[in-house]
Amino acid sequence: MSYHNAVLLEESVNGLNIKKEGVYVDVTFGGGGHSKAILDRLGEKGRLFAFDQDPDAANNSIDDDRFVLIPENFRYISRFLRFHNVKKVDGVLADLGVSSHQFDEAERGFSIRFDGDLDMRMNQKSKISAKEVINDYSEEKLAEVLFLYGELRNSRKLARTIVHERKNKVIETSFQLKEVLKAFLPNAREHKILAQIFQAIRIEVNEELAVLKEFLMQIPNLLTNEGRLSVISYHSLEDRLVKRFIRTGLFDGEPEKDVFGNSNEPLKKIGKLIVPTKEEIKINNRARSAKLRLATLK
Repeated sequence: MSYHNAVLLEESVNGLNIKKEGVYVDVTFGGGGHSKAILDRLGEKGRLFAFDQDPDAANNSIDDDRFVLIPENFRYISRFLRFHNVKKVDGVLADLGVSSHQFDEAERGFSIRFDGDLDMRMNQKSKISAKEVINDYSEEKLAEVLFLYGELRNSRKLARTIVHERKNKVIETSFQLKEVLKAFLPNAREHKILAQIFQAIRIEVNEELAVLKEFLMQIPNLLTNEGRLSVISYHSLEDRLVKRFIRTGLFDGEPEKDVFGNSNEPLKKIGKLIVPTKEEIKINNRARSAKLRLATLK
């Protein structure tokens, strides 16, 4: 089984408009699929930096003098690039979400298909795992997580049930959580509802939306004049943030206009939204919700 099937590989790398001598960043290295495609297009003097906070990804590191793998969260992109004496780059690629490997390793607790510890940490050194979220969060905070990140309208009932059940026994595994919530999981919609619940907990554990915001805010200062941003997202919460930041440079509200009615958005979109073909979805079902957006400096 491959570590990760890179989604929208050609489209996302094409979107970077790679220069042979350029400097590029793959902030979600994973199995290295996108990184290898970028390296294939770089010349001898080109450079590629990749980020991945999951120690498992280090096993896929690429033996190439032009390549550096940085084992850190990409929210720190500017800091670690500066450490490598890089202030500007010609392109940044992000393939957000969870890798196939993380979903397929039962003990990581990401998947609703397997019974594993409630973990869900992309960085195994992180202090808070899904177990803490489920067993230690207050009912109110748990309901907020399920509502904001899972978009679950019955989040209060779900949270109340979890809090009631955990008084009797600590909820430690994926299947235990599923059993606790079985009253809310009708057969026809069980998979969808569980996916929303697991997504909400995972986003909370890994601070995924906060990380994405911090990352995007650094992009305008990192890109060269013709530099490009290529972002693949997998759910509406991520895609909304990416789309809005590209359009306005903000995550809420509208940009201020000067006396002449001009605003100062840092980025501009390139082309239209790109989604996988039916053929790619048939080969890799996880591609079905992927959305690719491209941008450059305005």
